[in-house]
Amino acid sequence: MSINTASVPLPAWLEVVVIPILNLLMALFSAGLIMLAIGVNPLEALGFMIQGALGDDYALGYTLYYTTNFIFTGLAVAIAFHASLFNIGGEGQAYIGGLGVALVFLLLDRYLPAVLLVPLGIAAAALFGAAWAFIPGWLQAYRGSHIVITTIMFNFIAASLMVYLLVNVLIQPGQMSPESRAFEPAAWMPSMKAALAPFGIDLVSTPLNLSLVLALVCCVLVWFYIWRTRWGYELRTAGFSEPAARYAGIRPRGVIVTAMCLSGALAGLVAVNEIMGVHHRLLLNFPAGYGFTGIAVSLMGRNHPIGIVVASLLFGVLYQGGAELAFEIPGITREMVVAIQGLIILFSGALALMLRPLVVRLYLRVKPVESLGPATA
Repeated sequence: MSINTASVPLPAWLEVVVIPILNLLMALFSAGLIMLAIGVNPLEALGFMIQGALGDDYALGYTLYYTTNFIFTGLAVAIAFHASLFNIGGEGQAYIGGLGVALVFLLLDRYLPAVLLVPLGIAAAALFGAAWAFIPGWLQAYRGSHIVITTIMFNFIAASLMVYLLVNVLIQPGQMSPESRAFEPAAWMPSMKAALAPFGIDLVSTPLNLSLVLALVCCVLVWFYIWRTRWGYELRTAGFSEPAARYAGIRPRGVIVTAMCLSGALAGLVAVNEIMGVHHRLLLNFPAGYGFTGIAVSLMGRNHPIGIVVASLLFGVLYQGGAELAFEIPGITREMVVAIQGLIILFSGALALMLRPLVVRLYLRVKPVESLGPATA
């Protein structure tokens, strides 16, 4: 008689820590085999990647800059997932969040001080992102439209809308590049270099800015909302079982719309890091795939803020260290780095539970449990 491993609960440290690490090691092992096949030493390549991502404050600044975007999009996917919604529209929601930031700053940046402009920009990014996610959420709740289809279609609509606006409406007069005028310095998110300088900490100039602090604050708020509030309980209950939620007096339709709005708001905050913190103008394609990578980040982090921070840091290392790796080793192209990222997404997403039966059996050898659930012959 064999054990139905799917029914055996595991401690949180195994589910959230050990299994994701094993999946990561499997992905790196597979990537190492590919490198060996093309004549590259995997250990040497790993050394270049770590050095390029964490070797000095310049590399670390870029790594944490990428990490910030992944935290926002990972949280966006996670909060929707707890309501059993698969939001893959983070790319479009981030894009529209950038539109909100630009509209506020283009209208007000010459009249208001930074102490008002920065909070207004953050609020605009979240509100516009939430508004863009509201429509697919409403369609899912009240018209039965599939959330995956509507959110991915809204990515294309957002991209087309931004092209039209930047080419025909918001473009700075007299220039060919489809982007808005630069915002006034009062509208910029302070860089980490400038923020830490008064404390005697001298950092090199990188895109890293105080959006990282905002992302970490969002992690705390998401954790508190999901696991420490009545609304979070309703969200998780409706995600687990709509009939049970209705029996308990919860309105699943309202939960769906709320979850999607919160998810869109978090995705929209990518614009704070990119538009307010780095580019200081609205331009095309600034989300750069962060919305899609956030899906892998959330899955790898098991939809928990702590896991999402760790997974975001890993992908930040891959983005920054991968660029250094492609520069140092001619045999490894940018496409190879993307393939490594794809392997990690594969093992952390589609094959996330592949090693769970093995972990369950090893766990039961060490610590048998009295009730193992249903057994199959």
